[in-house]
Amino acid sequence: MQSVVAKSMIALTSMAAVFGAVLAFASRIFAVHRDPRVEHVLDLLPGANCGACGFPGCQGLAEAMVKGEALPNACPPGGAETAAAIAELLGGDAGDVVPRIAVVHCKGGLSNSVQRLDYEGIEDCRAALLVGGNPKACIFGCLGFGTCKAVFPFDAVELDEEGLVHIDRVKCTRCGNCVVACPVNACIACQLCVKKCPSDAIYMDDNLAVIDYSKCTNCGVCAAVCPTNAIVDEIPARPKAVIGGKCEGVGKCKEVCPVKAIEGEPGERHEIIREKCIGCGLCMEACPTKAVNMVGALGHQRAKVGALEQD
Repeated sequence: MQSVVAKSMIALTSMAAVFGAVLAFASRIFAVHRDPRVEHVLDLLPGANCGACGFPGCQGLAEAMVKGEALPNACPPGGAETAAAIAELLGGDAGDVVPRIAVVHCKGGLSNSVQRLDYEGIEDCRAALLVGGNPKACIFGCLGFGTCKAVFPFDAVELDEEGLVHIDRVKCTRCGNCVVACPVNACIACQLCVKKCPSDAIYMDDNLAVIDYSKCTNCGVCAAVCPTNAIVDEIPARPKAVIGGKCEGVGKCKEVCPVKAIEGEPGERHEIIREKCIGCGLCMEACPTKAVNMVGALGHQRAKVGALEQD
């Protein structure tokens, strides 16, 4: 009996040794060699795994960056600082990082909006929209069930007592998850912004207006002409145009004004309708006699003119 047990133990030990040797050999042959820089890139990324970069989490993005399949500025939440650090680690240029922030267009809360119907069901904006459309009379209004809040990885979305969403600008990391989750889009594809944009910075994509920020001069024309206020002008104060005594009534300013804020007859000094002027500065650029100046909000105007001169 003891000899049988001993033989069994020897056999099992031998088999274990053989299998161990085979596994050790296989681990060497089929080992996946991972670039150590991947871990360093991961340490630099914010670790939100939000997917805003288009890759499967921060791990996938880090591997893509090391392989040269993604640029150092591919992480929206990381911003310019992260892009610069990754570029320094991997070599190359960090690229431009366009600052973005989530903006809620709807201002129609429970107290100042008409309710078309009472929705009873899953408290999810997408579910409510599929069942009976927007409960509000305004089909572009915020539904107020907080679907965007549920997908936000940094707790930057809050719902108030009016059922409206508010974005914490400090916590917002520009991941874009709230935009993707929101089933309501206020753009009605009228294309007024596309037609009026003086720098051809807006185009339509699947019936939605998209701004090319590499071309945008921040003139504010698109926000001024948008009939649904879907485009928000984040500049708190803009300058106003003033026509001086050099005006010869050529009319170039009147031709380029996107909001018809200039009036006057040919050969006569033109005038600005101040309440209509949006401070875009197009009239000043078009005036051949340099008779148009911009007054008020000078800090913004200097920044805008500087940007135009660089272009």
